[in-house]
Amino acid sequence: MNRLKKLAKSKLFLFCVVLIIFIYFNNSSLFVRNHSKTPTLLAHRGLAQTFTMKNITNETCTAERINQPEHPYLENTISSIQAAFDNGADIVEFDVHMTKDDQFAVFHDWTLDCRTNGHGVTRDYTMSELKKLDIGYGYTADQGKTYPFRGKGIGLMPSLTEVLKRFSNKYLLIDVKSSDPDEGKLLASYLSKIPEEQRKSLAVYGGDEPIDALKDILPDMRVMSKATMKRCLIPYIVVGWIGYMPDQCEQTELHIPDQIAPWLWGWPTKFLNRMEIAGTRVIIVGGDDSGFSSGFDTPNDLKRLPIDYTGGIWTNRIDRIAPIYKGKKRIH
Repeated sequence: MNRLKKLAKSKLFLFCVVLIIFIYFNNSSLFVRNHSKTPTLLAHRGLAQTFTMKNITNETCTAERINQPEHPYLENTISSIQAAFDNGADIVEFDVHMTKDDQFAVFHDWTLDCRTNGHGVTRDYTMSELKKLDIGYGYTADQGKTYPFRGKGIGLMPSLTEVLKRFSNKYLLIDVKSSDPDEGKLLASYLSKIPEEQRKSLAVYGGDEPIDALKDILPDMRVMSKATMKRCLIPYIVVGWIGYMPDQCEQTELHIPDQIAPWLWGWPTKFLNRMEIAGTRVIIVGGDDSGFSSGFDTPNDLKRLPIDYTGGIWTNRIDRIAPIYKGKKRIH
C-alpha cells in the first residue's frame, strides 16, 4: 500500500513538473522572434495640451489644469490631428458626440462648459452652432490668471465628416463618449456609407451599449469596450496558457494597462503574436484598471515597457515619443 502511495505521489509530482515546464515554454517570449518590428504609436486626441492626472475625477475640468503650453495645438482639431501625423503618429484617436442635427462633433467633454464659451451638451446644438464656439476659451495654466488660447479656437470644432474626409488614408480610432445605443446605431449608419477600404483603417471604442449596437450593424468593424475586453481576456486568462485563442479575441482591439499586461499569458511577444494572428490590435496604456489611463509621454515612461515590445503605445506627446523610433519600420 505504501509503495502504491509513493508511486502515485511520484507520478503526480512528475505530472506537475511536466505541466509547469509546458506552461513556461508555451508562454515564454524568450524563444520567439519579434520580426524586428517597432511599436505602433497612437496619438491620444492628436497633439494636445497635457495636464496633471493627480486627483482627477469624472468632474474635473482638465482645461483648467493644463501644463504650461509648449505648442499651439488644441485637442480634437484638424490641425492637432495633422500635427500628430506630421510628428510620426501611426494612429490618431479622437472623441465624438452627437449633435442636435444628428451629426457627430469631434469634441471630448460631456458638456461644453469646461473648454468653451458655451453651455450644456453637444446634443443641444447643431453642428453649425457648435462651430461658432471658442473651444480654446477655458484653457489656463496658471489658475485663471491668463487664458493663452482664448479667442483662438473659434470655428475649430470639426465634424466627423470633415475629419474622415481630410484623413481618408490614415488610421484613426474613434471614441464614442456615450452609453447610448442610438449613438452607436447612428455612427454605424454613417460609417456604412464610407468606402469599405477606408472603414478598414478605422476602429471604434466607447461604452458597452453603443459599441454593441454598432457591432450588430457592422460585424466586421474593429471595436472595443469594457464588455468586449472582458469577453476576450477572461477566457484567455483561463485557457490562454495552452495557446488557445478564444473566438471573442478575434478582429478586435485591446487597450491593456501596463500594470496588468505582465500577468497575461505569453506577455509580451507571444501574446502580441497570438493577437496579431487573430487580427487584434494591442495598445498599451499607462496605469492600472482605474479608468483614468495615462500615456507614455516621456523617454523615461518607455522604460516601463519590455525592451522587445512591438505592440501599440498610447501617448499624449507624440512629438516627444516618435523621434525615439524615427526611421524604424512600424507595422500595424
